[in-house]
Amino acid sequence: MLTVHQLAKSFALQTLFENVTFSINPGDRVGLVGPNGCGKTTLLRLLIGEETAVCGHVTMAPGLRVGYLPQGFELDATASVAQVVGEAAGDIAALEAKLTAAADALARQPDNETVQQRYDDILQRLSQADAGHAAAILAGLGLDDIPHDLPVGRLSGGQKTRLNLAFVLLGNPQLLLLDEPTNHLDIGMLEWLENWLAHFQGGVLIVSHDRTFLDGSVNRILALDPHQKTVREFAGNYTAYQEQIRLEREKQWAAYQDQQQEIRRVKQDIARVKGQAVRTEREASSVRRGGEMMKLKGYKDYQQSIAKKVAKKAKSRERKLERYLDDEERVEKPKQMRSLKLDFGQTQHLGQFVLSLQELSVGYTRERPLLNNLCLQVNPKSRIVITGPNGSGKTTLLRTLAGYLTPLSGVAEWGPSAQFGYMTQEQSNIDPALSPLETLRPIFGHDTATRTFLSYFLFVGEEPLKLNSQLSFGQRTRLALAQMVASGCNVLLLDEPINHLDIPSREQFEQALSRFQGTVITVVHDRYFIDRFATEVWWIENKEVRRVIRESLAA
Repeated sequence: MLTVHQLAKSFALQTLFENVTFSINPGDRVGLVGPNGCGKTTLLRLLIGEETAVCGHVTMAPGLRVGYLPQGFELDATASVAQVVGEAAGDIAALEAKLTAAADALARQPDNETVQQRYDDILQRLSQADAGHAAAILAGLGLDDIPHDLPVGRLSGGQKTRLNLAFVLLGNPQLLLLDEPTNHLDIGMLEWLENWLAHFQGGVLIVSHDRTFLDGSVNRILALDPHQKTVREFAGNYTAYQEQIRLEREKQWAAYQDQQQEIRRVKQDIARVKGQAVRTEREASSVRRGGEMMKLKGYKDYQQSIAKKVAKKAKSRERKLERYLDDEERVEKPKQMRSLKLDFGQTQHLGQFVLSLQELSVGYTRERPLLNNLCLQVNPKSRIVITGPNGSGKTTLLRTLAGYLTPLSGVAEWGPSAQFGYMTQEQSNIDPALSPLETLRPIFGHDTATRTFLSYFLFVGEEPLKLNSQLSFGQRTRLALAQMVASGCNVLLLDEPINHLDIPSREQFEQALSRFQGTVITVVHDRYFIDRFATEVWWIENKEVRRVIRESLAA
């Protein structure tokens, strides 16, 4: 279906990856993982011909139908939802005409495999072009309630993303290349997509930072290693890959420590032998001439001869050590990935209560509130995850708690010692005209302390001097986190904080939040994060909040 052989890609003088070789066959579910910036998206673009490789080649089966979902894919803003669906699934009348022509050709050439394949393809597309098939996909992605005559340009960002995914799935692909397909999907939609992929007959290559989604969707992992600058292949899902990496790392550390111990032993032996040679030479040189001591001339010569032999022995061992250190089988020290070093430090005491919601209703019009009559209490050190279907009011509730929206009725009362920081999905508190250094300098007062603090969030070298508008989404997320940490807040209001973080950064963020001594209220759809972190879940649906108290695995 797809074969990649010795693929390499460079930008200017920097090698992104090289010697990339793998294949994908029908039924393969492959996850492509690696830290941000290692070349995952570039590799997908190479596969479909949007980028040119330095060397190597990509081979696809003739006539292979590829469904490619890039990040930031944009449909025609003037087209209606119905037109998009029709273009993807195919016009039934046109497909029927093509099927008739293909059937006639097959009758004339019954043994022609190409004609037979074309007929089968059209027949399958026609079977999937019916309204029921399209409706099932639209419903699974939460698009069934959108008017079909609505222009794409009037959809929300999340709706556009999901319509892009529907467009790809409706195109009857044989090979799917999906770059971050889970963005803007709620938990129900994630589970629907996992089930859809489980029944898909073709091959799939998925770039994703969603660990639970990868565990439920893939049977193989391709890991782009930024140090080795190539792809390594692992059988199993993401959890199995993590375990293999952990065991490899333990084995490499043990081998490296054994090697270092051997190097220390050899160096000590060399030093001992050299010392012995020096002492022997010194003894020979100190023998006095004249009188009876002339009888010791033979002894002096003997001692000098021994000294030379010992020195030669030391030199031989030094050369042996040099060869050992230059050996190709020498164990390298395991590389450490750059990761966030979040430390929230000491937080101000929160007192008896953090937040009290009293008959709170939120939304944009009194006639149509998104949430009605909420009565909830938030206690110190709570880790609350707000989740639920898209459009149910999660962000609206968070914006109301942060004071950006006025309640329709009722009260959201903060405790007297609560000091919250609020991070929006768009990081709207980050000034695009400033640099990271300028953003945090007012907090620290001088550049040295500011740069040191920014380095904890992976802003090193010239990166602190870039304009915020030139940062990637993941970088802006890290900067927003840095700003909150520096402010010393004891309550964090976070709207999808990990949506654009790679897996190592997500794990570091989870560890940091687990050390945070204040209260966290966050909107999240990442099921792995919820399972590991939340002590309380607020499930929003049908204008109500269902509160679930639970044990945090990270506690």
